[in-house]
Amino acid sequence: MSRPAVAVPTYERDLYSPQAILDPYPHYTRLRQLGPVVWLPKQRVYALARYAECKTVLRDDDGFISGDGVGLSAVFNRLSRGTTLNSDGAEHDRRRKLLAHRMLPRALRELDEIVDSQARDLVASAVRRRSVDGVADLATALPVSVVPDLVGWPRDRRQHLLRWGGATFDVLGPLNRQAARSVPASLQMLRFARAVVRDRTVLPGSMGHEILEAAQGGAMSARECSALMVDYLVPSLDTTISGIANALALFALHPEQWDLLRADPALVPGAVNEVLRYESPLRAFSRKVRRKTEVSGVELPAGSRVLVLYASANRDEHEWEQPDTFDIRRNAGRHLGFGHGTHACAGQALARLEMQAMLRALCDGVSRIELAGRPTWAVNNIIRCYERLPLRLVAA
Repeated sequence: MSRPAVAVPTYERDLYSPQAILDPYPHYTRLRQLGPVVWLPKQRVYALARYAECKTVLRDDDGFISGDGVGLSAVFNRLSRGTTLNSDGAEHDRRRKLLAHRMLPRALRELDEIVDSQARDLVASAVRRRSVDGVADLATALPVSVVPDLVGWPRDRRQHLLRWGGATFDVLGPLNRQAARSVPASLQMLRFARAVVRDRTVLPGSMGHEILEAAQGGAMSARECSALMVDYLVPSLDTTISGIANALALFALHPEQWDLLRADPALVPGAVNEVLRYESPLRAFSRKVRRKTEVSGVELPAGSRVLVLYASANRDEHEWEQPDTFDIRRNAGRHLGFGHGTHACAGQALARLEMQAMLRALCDGVSRIELAGRPTWAVNNIIRCYERLPLRLVAA
């Protein structure tokens, strides 16, 4: 579709240029100002930048489907078939039920003590060193110590998981230069997952082991196994790394908020929600319009695509009071940082557990979080995360 089938405002700028990826919020503001539905000619999609429209679409699984992919490249939408994200209806429910019970808060309770202990050890080590990279030494270190074991990846073959995971998100954007650079690593991740399934080298008792048992029992095909393992590993690493790194940066930039949190650690769960609202780990995913559907008075044709901009919805001035202010006392529980509805992130309870553990450990051991240099953002079509975050931690 080279032109919109309906009369809507057009935004000519490229949301996926490196400059827009690094500084997206002025673009989101302009999109919200233009209207509830805006045409993006470069990606040939209808953009939804306001909270109400995003939430409406995410709730309507029948009208806006994920089974034809949630990315902006037809090639990689086809390659991602077999995942829970790229499925609808009964097929989606079947895949999600296979493992979702492992990600429920009550199922993760046995991990609480382990994650708290690991977070305390990481913070103690970082405090002794004083100057650290918040991404490598804290935000990455905690999920990497938890998630691969939970999913069941072989312990001797994990050195590339982070690079592969970032690439797997990257290719879900448009097929731009950034995505093209990530294609080899994304395919390596898929090949590795297939080899793990073929050789049955998953850890006993893990989610991967449960997937193989389900396939052996006829609950799913062998072909689905590798896709589901990637489906649970990649988001459980990248979104959590993003959330922790963004929290560290925000509290360094807003020391008064850090003082509030240390004075009242009961604010930790709400602080996590505000971090996820203010700096959403996921920028956007698309949905395909199944049949002619109206959104806020705009009739969208069947077969067209809408781009659900989570990060913009979470800064929508129509929904939030002073949305560009970071305030951990805000009631931000309705944010869309992990999506919403049937396709909301299945691993969000695990991500919250890890983020909360890290903030509690920091509250106990660190009086101030300070920037020790200029942070740099990673350039990724989908994930918003720091690449480098030099910090100085002052002991409590």
